[in-house]
Amino acid sequence: MSATSDARFWDRTSRRYARSAVADAAGYERTLERTAALLGADDRVLELGCGTGTTALRLAGGVRRYLATDISAKMIGIAEGRSSASGGGPAPAFRVATAEELATEAERFDAVLGFNYLHLVRDLAGTLRSIHALLAEEGIFVSKTPCLRDMNPLLRWVLLPAMRAVGMAPHVTVFRLEELHAHLEEAGFEIRAVEWHATRGGDDRPFIVARRRRR
Repeated sequence: MSATSDARFWDRTSRRYARSAVADAAGYERTLERTAALLGADDRVLELGCGTGTTALRLAGGVRRYLATDISAKMIGIAEGRSSASGGGPAPAFRVATAEELATEAERFDAVLGFNYLHLVRDLAGTLRSIHALLAEEGIFVSKTPCLRDMNPLLRWVLLPAMRAVGMAPHVTVFRLEELHAHLEEAGFEIRAVEWHATRGGDDRPFIVARRRRR
């Protein structure tokens, strides 16, 4: 398995993903509200793992530049179609790219967003270092991702491996919240806030705001 196979998985599921409803709409709205409050009108924003562009289309109008990226070309194609159809207002730019690829380029961002993203990367520590490199001085990284090691063991030990074996689930990295904190701090971030936005059921997806420390 590789990043290429991950991209193929998301290509295959892109249309179904685009049709799926947000499981907790009120929790999602809370996340959008908090994120928008962290962004300034003159900010340059990068979203990693943007999927079919739902969040990008909601947030792009409040900032100077919004670049939304994903590893799946088909996801990006759907996002671009949605953007064209929406009409009016500042539109995000969409691109097939990873954090590691972008970190080798010159552009830096005031904020990097990663929603339902970190548990899907293959090298968590390396990806966080790339995100740190992508941020301007005092830039922020905002994430909301499942901490699967804090969830029901049946899910991570039985259900997920079975689904991956038959091609119904992507690669998933399993970690606890405290492990994610340690990775963020090791990568050069200072954690400024941890919040829980779910409005129903247990919340295993902490909303984290981390600021880039100077190396």
